[in-house]
Amino acid sequence: MIDIQFIRDNPELVKEKARQKGYDVDISRLLKLDEQRRSLIDKLSKVQLEQNQLADQFKQSAPSEVDKEKGRNLKEQAKDLELQLNHTNDELLPLWKSVPNMPAEDVPIGNSEAENVEAKTWGNKPEFNFKAKTHWQLAEPRGLIDKERAAKVSGSRFAYLKGDLVRLQFALIQFTIEKLTDRKILEDIADKSNLKVSTNPFIPVLPPYMLKTDVYDDMDRLEPREERYKVGTDEDDLWLEGSAEHTLGPMHAGETLGLGDLPLRYLGYATSFRREAGSYGKDTEGIIRMHQFDKLEMESFVNAEGGMLEHLFFVAIQEYLMEELQIPYRVLLKCTADIGKPNARGIDIEAWLPGAGRYLETHTADFMTDYQARRLGIRNKVIDTGGKMYDTKRFPTNYVHTNDGTAFALGRTMVAIIENYQNEDGAITVPEALRAYLGKDKI
Repeated sequence: MIDIQFIRDNPELVKEKARQKGYDVDISRLLKLDEQRRSLIDKLSKVQLEQNQLADQFKQSAPSEVDKEKGRNLKEQAKDLELQLNHTNDELLPLWKSVPNMPAEDVPIGNSEAENVEAKTWGNKPEFNFKAKTHWQLAEPRGLIDKERAAKVSGSRFAYLKGDLVRLQFALIQFTIEKLTDRKILEDIADKSNLKVSTNPFIPVLPPYMLKTDVYDDMDRLEPREERYKVGTDEDDLWLEGSAEHTLGPMHAGETLGLGDLPLRYLGYATSFRREAGSYGKDTEGIIRMHQFDKLEMESFVNAEGGMLEHLFFVAIQEYLMEELQIPYRVLLKCTADIGKPNARGIDIEAWLPGAGRYLETHTADFMTDYQARRLGIRNKVIDTGGKMYDTKRFPTNYVHTNDGTAFALGRTMVAIIENYQNEDGAITVPEALRAYLGKDKI
């Protein structure tokens, strides 16, 4: 959620920025409820103070009938005020939660992903002296991908990955873990990108694959629910995560982190699940848009001063990983309608697919400021108010800032490797950076 004081001070700005992200929120009603809530809290505090004073008086001498009657009246007043306060909060909290995060100043205004802005391209698109094939034209005939048998077992949008494609996935995992847990490599990435950030290594995590409804809601990643898989009974109250950060982000819910612990960085590996509602007819071939997929995801907690720098560092890490694999890519600055409700800024990296003749999203980097942390109750003990990298009026409290970003969407990354490293005979050259992990230079 956004700091309520920021909404009080900037109602028209909040309303306009929400509209730019595609949300029509009744800010006037929200502020009226907020005023009502504060008034009730003030009245309740005064009644409770009188109750305490009367209780102290009773300790000194036996209460008179008048005092007893006063005590009963105060108790009824407190009960009535608490009831009014609960009703007000029941209406206010969902409305407050419905306000999206404010987009950063450099986020382009747009109505759809078509208005995302290309910020950078890298690498030379490969040129073949033969007609390039798609990843499924290469992998399926060789038994590396088997969707036909998977459909028999699980339905559409599932696949068996087999043989060297499995080995390639685990090579990518080991490669990424070694890179992101190496302080020296992170120092080199920061230096190359001219970013003055901590080089605390990432902690590898195997997170839970399920989370409770209230936790998912606090992450503000539960909606749209039609994209999620509910599991078990209502009593179980569990959902399958749609990406590793969905269970990494709430790890420290309700905690106060020491300033010396920040930035706290995690690298989570998880099999993720999405319904892909509304995507029927899109990417039905191959393994691009699946109900089940594996990802390596970065998550970090940092103080307000370092929030945006951490976001830029995540993007620099993503570019480094793609360049290590020598896969041509482009960087997109996502527009207001595409960055997502809790995001202040979002970046996509898309890999070039020569077989398909298009770019494919392989990475996303999301910067949430303190929006998620406020809902989750994650604070840090001290904020360095001497810094100039953040707006102290907008972020006056000590909630941490959160970032998440894809290290590798493993299926899509293998799609990019297959298509960019294909040979005329159908063999796949293994990227040099992965050969030591795979033990061979061709598939």
